[in-house]
Amino acid sequence: MNADAKALAASFDLEKLTPEFYDNPYPTYRALRENEPVKRLRNGTVFLTRFDDLVTTYKNTKSFSSDKKREFAPKYGATPLYEHHTTSLVFNDPPAHTRVRRLIMGALSPRAIAGMESDLIKLVDGLLDAIAAKGTCELIEDFAASIPIEVIGNLLDVPHDERGPLRDWSLAILGALEPVVSPEAATRGNKAVTDFLAYLETLVARRRARPGNPERDVLTRLIQGEENGERLTEKELLHNCIFLLNAGHETTTNLIGNGLVALDRNPDQKQRLIDHPDLIKTAVEEVLRYESSNQLGNRMTTEKVELGGVMLDAGTSVTLCIGAANRDPAQFPDPERFDIARTPNRHLAFATGAHQCAGMALARLEGAVAISRFLARFPNYAVSGQPVRGGRVRFRGFLSVPCALR
Repeated sequence: MNADAKALAASFDLEKLTPEFYDNPYPTYRALRENEPVKRLRNGTVFLTRFDDLVTTYKNTKSFSSDKKREFAPKYGATPLYEHHTTSLVFNDPPAHTRVRRLIMGALSPRAIAGMESDLIKLVDGLLDAIAAKGTCELIEDFAASIPIEVIGNLLDVPHDERGPLRDWSLAILGALEPVVSPEAATRGNKAVTDFLAYLETLVARRRARPGNPERDVLTRLIQGEENGERLTEKELLHNCIFLLNAGHETTTNLIGNGLVALDRNPDQKQRLIDHPDLIKTAVEEVLRYESSNQLGNRMTTEKVELGGVMLDAGTSVTLCIGAANRDPAQFPDPERFDIARTPNRHLAFATGAHQCAGMALARLEGAVAISRFLARFPNYAVSGQPVRGGRVRFRGFLSVPCALR
């Protein structure tokens, strides 16, 4: 077994992944963590799998940059995808990152998020009513994917009859973040950015003419800026609206879908949550750890730096494997076990440090309301066919999950 693990780690290539890996990457992550935790890949990048190494990287923003201009220039060329991904919040360093994050966080305050709960419950219950009336359920299309689109649509106050293209735009743009991007995926991603920008220009123009409540309407808040006069440029404004949809859509869809599938596959934990619904908060944290919606992050070294006993030159591209770190036995006892009451649970699903997810409180609320109310309404639900994975390594979730309600 040890020789097999060493061979698995030695042969790992992020640009040549197998169907078996996409189905279950965790044996590979374990082999890497145990044998080559700071793995030098054939393309010159470095792949990290230990919890402590990821925390060090996240917190050392001086040595590990989030700016992606150098990395994305050869990947995307002078395209809409390049402009988008080098302008959005997540792929920038301070002070640009700090300025945009502060504006967004002002509209995602604890009070603002608490005020969203009643509308979220109404949304979820409406979806559950429709599922009950139909008598069958496709977990992703009928439920998981419908929730974050509406929540983010509400945050930006996008009219309901204009939300139709949002999910496809998001999936196309995020799909182009995979380690290997086909020409077809790049074309879809570039078209999605172009179409999304064109729509946002009209939405922003209407909002400038008729502002909303900046305490609840993120778009109005981003347009108006801070009281001290700090404003986003038009390009920053548009691209960070796209970022907000993308950041809050697929990852939360995955959280809900992954959670309901994990509970189905672990019936003892499912029954435990039915018997003790007050465990929903720790259950959501365990879903985030066990099947992290976002599995990979990236940084670029700005100087020569030692990490995990390995010296990295300046200009080294570093991939942070969140999915591996969240199953590191040095941090999580019995990490392969799904335990809805696990505590402490210092997972990295939302990263840590300066780039910790700005919307994590909202994602947790969506996950808790969606999973708990689905389970209360359909306690005997069961996955009734083979779920279809999304075929991505960066974002781990399902495209479809057939479900019997019983």
